[in-house]
Amino acid sequence: MQGTNVQLGLKENWKQFTLLVIINAFVGGMVGLERSILPQIATEEFAIAAKTAVLSFIVVFGIAKAITNYYTGALANKFGRKNLLVLGWIVAIPIPAILMYAPSWNWIIATNVLLGINQGLAWSSTVVMKIDLVGDKQRGFAMGLNEFAGYISVALVSFLTGWIASNYGARPYPFFIGFVLVFLGLLGSIFLIKDTRSHVEMEGYQSSLPRLKSIFWDTTWRHNNLGAVTQAGLINNLNDGMIWGIFPILLVGKHFSIGEIGIITAVYPAVWGLGQLVTGKMADLFSKRKLLFWGMFLQAIALFILDYANTMLEYITLSAILGWGTAMVYPTFLATIAENTHPLDRAKSIGVFRLWRDLGYAIGAILTGIIADFLGLNAAIFLIAFLTLISAVIVKLRMTI
Repeated sequence: MQGTNVQLGLKENWKQFTLLVIINAFVGGMVGLERSILPQIATEEFAIAAKTAVLSFIVVFGIAKAITNYYTGALANKFGRKNLLVLGWIVAIPIPAILMYAPSWNWIIATNVLLGINQGLAWSSTVVMKIDLVGDKQRGFAMGLNEFAGYISVALVSFLTGWIASNYGARPYPFFIGFVLVFLGLLGSIFLIKDTRSHVEMEGYQSSLPRLKSIFWDTTWRHNNLGAVTQAGLINNLNDGMIWGIFPILLVGKHFSIGEIGIITAVYPAVWGLGQLVTGKMADLFSKRKLLFWGMFLQAIALFILDYANTMLEYITLSAILGWGTAMVYPTFLATIAENTHPLDRAKSIGVFRLWRDLGYAIGAILTGIIADFLGLNAAIFLIAFLTLISAVIVKLRMTI
């Protein structure tokens, strides 16, 4: 066995863990570049009216990220987590420049293929590496810290790009932040991050969990706990895809300024990110089934009343509720996957989960775009709220932990 001096645990590996948290903040920031202003660029700069066309960037992002997640998990043991992380940053190099100077909406769509690949490689790698480092006692807390870093960065960069856009225009200035993120993320990954395969080998020798017979099908649905988590992950990102694409359009229709939209849309990932500092630890201490049920239930309730709000305070409150509901489920998803898989199956199982979860972006964008075009925004939001409620019920009925 390699790595005879390897130790598992957050305290034992705090330096590498902290570096991975910082790197994941840079990864999240890349998504924040687009979060508050891209729908406005589509409608105002490129004169795209159809909601399905506006949301096309989320569709390609979701599909590219989902497929990359799967292969990152499948190839992690073979090629090493660090190598896949570095590759993710190399893919990200042209993204800021294309967003700044894209001459047509098709260029934006192509950029989101690259962004999806970047997120699938880099975010998945940091998730798996942190789980590798901490062992079996603090996975929820570890995932809470990981997702906190990623999504608080989404919120901060989303707010900054909205503020810059409201003062200096939607292009090119907001996207200069992207060059800093890519530079720091790539250099940090190359020179500071160490691979964690030896940690997996050590835990593999110690684990008494049975190997999954079919990692893909067990994670997708057949295993009660894994299947319940996977469907909830898909629905969670389905509603997140709707919020990403439809929410800014809804707010524009209610006559909010781009600066106000930047604040409202930043509250959701901010609460999501900060909340995971608490909910990640909760996932280690309390019933995962209850955390997932109540998290999905809160999201559903907030979505049901989203279109009926009017004031900025009301929308900030609803964004906070959505963020807290998502904070309850996100670290719990990954902690549950890790708890129910053998260490040698873990990376691939997480890849399968993240495949389905991030396909939710594409499914949500297509579904809400079509319904919004034919039946209106309210009908699209109501359907997503209903699906989120059904997902909560499935969690309650299927999960055993």
